[in-house]
Amino acid sequence: MAINQKQILSLQQKLSPQQIQMIKLLELPTVQLEQRIKQEIEENIVLEEDDRPQDNPEEEPQEISVDEYLKEDDAPSYKSHINNYSKDDKQRPVYLTEGRSLQEYLIQQLSFRDLNERDMRLATYLVGSIDEDGYLRRDLESIADDIAFTMGLETTSAELERLLEIIHELEPAGIGARDLRECLLLQMKQRPANTRARRLARKILGSYFEEFVKKHYEKLMARMQITEDEFREAIDEIKHLSPKPGNLYSEGGTDTTPYIIPDFVLDYQDGHFQLSLNSYNVPEVRINRRYKDMIREMITADGKIKEEDREAMQFVKGKIDSAKWFISAIKQRHDTLLRTMQTILDYQTEYFKDGDRSKLRPMILKDIADRTGLDVSTISRVVNSKYVQTQFGIILLKSLFSEAMQTDSGEEVSSYEIKTLLRQCVDEEDKRHPLTDEMLMDMLNDKGYHIARRTVAKYREMLSIPVARLRKQI
Repeated sequence: MAINQKQILSLQQKLSPQQIQMIKLLELPTVQLEQRIKQEIEENIVLEEDDRPQDNPEEEPQEISVDEYLKEDDAPSYKSHINNYSKDDKQRPVYLTEGRSLQEYLIQQLSFRDLNERDMRLATYLVGSIDEDGYLRRDLESIADDIAFTMGLETTSAELERLLEIIHELEPAGIGARDLRECLLLQMKQRPANTRARRLARKILGSYFEEFVKKHYEKLMARMQITEDEFREAIDEIKHLSPKPGNLYSEGGTDTTPYIIPDFVLDYQDGHFQLSLNSYNVPEVRINRRYKDMIREMITADGKIKEEDREAMQFVKGKIDSAKWFISAIKQRHDTLLRTMQTILDYQTEYFKDGDRSKLRPMILKDIADRTGLDVSTISRVVNSKYVQTQFGIILLKSLFSEAMQTDSGEEVSSYEIKTLLRQCVDEEDKRHPLTDEMLMDMLNDKGYHIARRTVAKYREMLSIPVARLRKQI
């Protein structure tokens, strides 16, 4: 085949590195933004933290000459509030202490048992395999293999089972269980069986657990030949047990505790809203003047750069370019966030006055995108993992968006209103004969809300409401 050349005209859309950086910063919540800025300070030598209040705005990055690097324009402008602290105010650190972890607490209890060195090592390894909620979800054969590889100890499932029975006697009750049934039985065994209700509860968990989970109450009462009152008392005993024994221990705390730091602060006083970004912990950054002085020293009297300094000049110039783009991207992020949140506030003004979810208007991403002039993908990045602090609590921005549904009168209502009515219908139902999804659909249709049964099922699952069979009570 002959080799030939052709010209092809095509249009391609590519993101510049600066645009990619802006997109990534836009997605970050406040806590991660603080970490990202500190990371950039470590990676870029020309950036430094600046705690001094600044008033001069940062210029947009553009093609600039070496002389422009020497201008005094390094003041950041992305802080959303004034730092009203004097130099005499001392920052008092808050010291946080953490107690023993669950594993440390269990090992301490094992130390009071009469265990030899081998048993203690094996039991300690078993304790380390227990999850945070208190369950041992790995089979003993796999744990025995791991012990052989990591500790060089040959053991068997029977030996580990013997040590696991010792762990089952520790506090909190139910620790080290391999499933829910074993967990509840372990807790019941640590309670004295001094009442008929507790004896019946043990029998239900030990012999009729599947029927109990599926709520086949009539069948259970018939098989056990007990009255409804006796069965209800036994169920009450089971309800006092914890399905997650690890949660019963709280001294040490856990790293997975979800602390939420809001990205916006919304105050409502005297009929007026005041919106601001929560940037208290976000450090200000500026370009280190020492590197500007370095560039000035590299320039000769006739305005030229020495040959031996050209490489250093290019390195410093690249770092300053990167720093200016980063500062500008942070400023653009703050502007975009405030612009989007202000539009959401204007759209949902009635809701933000008192937090009544029934006042939420139907709102999708496109509604906010059309009002702000931004792309839908940009709005999606803004509301993702962002929170606003209000007078009635901290709200996830994504939860404010809902689908629109039309009533018989032609009025558009939010799906939150449908969910509120659905929750109300379930709360008012006869628990002996709970409403099925089809019955709930008919009730909502009678109230003027046209909704399908599959939509009822979807909303019920979103509200964490179980099916009718599992809602049945005696």
